[in-house]
Amino acid sequence: MIKIGVVGAGHLGKMHIKNLKNLPEIDFVGFYDSDKKRSKEISKELNTLSFNSLNTLLEQCDGVSIVVPTFTHYDVALSAIKKKVHIFCEKPFMQTIEEANEVIKLARDNNIVLQIGHIERFNPALASIKKFKINPLFIESHRISPFNLRGTDVAVILDLMIHDIDIILSLVNSPIIQIDAAGTPILTDNIDIANARIKFKNGCVANITASRVSNKSMRKIRIFQRNAYISIDFLKNLTEVFSLSIEDEITNKNSIPITELKTKNNKKRKIFYEQLQTDKSNAMLEELRAFVNSIKNGTPPPVTGEEGKKALEVAIQIEKQIKSSFKTLI
Repeated sequence: MIKIGVVGAGHLGKMHIKNLKNLPEIDFVGFYDSDKKRSKEISKELNTLSFNSLNTLLEQCDGVSIVVPTFTHYDVALSAIKKKVHIFCEKPFMQTIEEANEVIKLARDNNIVLQIGHIERFNPALASIKKFKINPLFIESHRISPFNLRGTDVAVILDLMIHDIDIILSLVNSPIIQIDAAGTPILTDNIDIANARIKFKNGCVANITASRVSNKSMRKIRIFQRNAYISIDFLKNLTEVFSLSIEDEITNKNSIPITELKTKNNKKRKIFYEQLQTDKSNAMLEELRAFVNSIKNGTPPPVTGEEGKKALEVAIQIEKQIKSSFKTLI
């Protein structure tokens, strides 16, 4: 059986430990955390082995889940590569593009699976749109939440917005030609609210908003394209589609006609509403299972290091632009 460990036992690391212990196809060997007091607490609470050093853990593993603060991702990843250990790295992938490039190259040279933890890729609400041909003209996303100290070591762009950046880059098959961004710190020294408008070469535009100073939680993406509007609610696990059919054609028995249009040629076209069926699932469990399967089968992971780097590049560009604008204001 494949042996997997976890580095970092904070809030998210604890969730990784719980989920990996529920994967019957692996041997979960334990975890390492630099906080000795926390290590003892988590070891006792979850009835799992705590290692005294990172190297000791890595020596027992085939693969490792890196769930430590972003500024330590690079050092932990290098240590794992030296031990020929496969890597699941939480987002954001690295602090810099230079670090990302080096880790990607070293992982490739050493035949190491490198998967990045963009968990929303495994949300069933997003997976449900795979049956459609997605060719967006405009995308709007909102990811907002009440304030929480967790995650404030980085700007909201790297904490929250990067999820939607990754999704949008996976949906739009075109290079970015322009980014305009605005935002500001409010409760922390980092940027707490941000908006970015991304224009792609093919004409698609994405408007992305992220905030951690809201009075409510929202995680939505709306996709507008020719003859269709798709709304994905990641919190409610709900996907809704409004589509324009050709004459009386009904593509799905679950589609409900809601109104009718007449074209210039006097042909009838109907607008249909469909609520896509989505299976309830544990997205974290599924992304970790995918990581294990990539190790077993020698296949590329669902979210590669290159994809993690692309999302990071855009996030860094947005953050730099906002910080530059903010400095001129003060």
